[in-house]
Amino acid sequence: MRPSDAELRALFSRARTIAIVGLSDKPDRDSNEIARYLASHGYQIVPVNPTAPAVLGERSYPSLRAIPAERPVDLAVVFRRREDVPGIARDAVARGIPVLWMQLGIESPEGAAIMRAAGGTAIEDACIMTQHRRLGLGALAPEG
Repeated sequence: MRPSDAELRALFSRARTIAIVGLSDKPDRDSNEIARYLASHGYQIVPVNPTAPAVLGERSYPSLRAIPAERPVDLAVVFRRREDVPGIARDAVARGIPVLWMQLGIESPEGAAIMRAAGGTAIEDACIMTQHRRLGLGALAPEG
């Protein structure tokens, strides 16, 4: 079940820091383009990529759990295979990340159930950049 537009707007306005799981250091990859878009709209990006020490000038972490506790994360975007999502969802729950966003083409009923059972939000099969633009938020940076 997808959040309503009002719920998505609220989610975008609350989010300050977005971890991107599977963020590529290659500029031609969708994950990199979307991370650059989100950063240009005021969001702090935390790369999660075990093979790159840094992406877009930010230190990269091998997993969500490896991000230091003192660095809050409001939302995690997933650019990984669907079979990886349940583990990522467990990491998000353990890390206290309230929203797991699975990019276009990624669905995981198990991962979504893990998030929802912990009181979190799971969004499946939707491009975060497309939704941000569709809601007319393209010109807005988050408040705060």
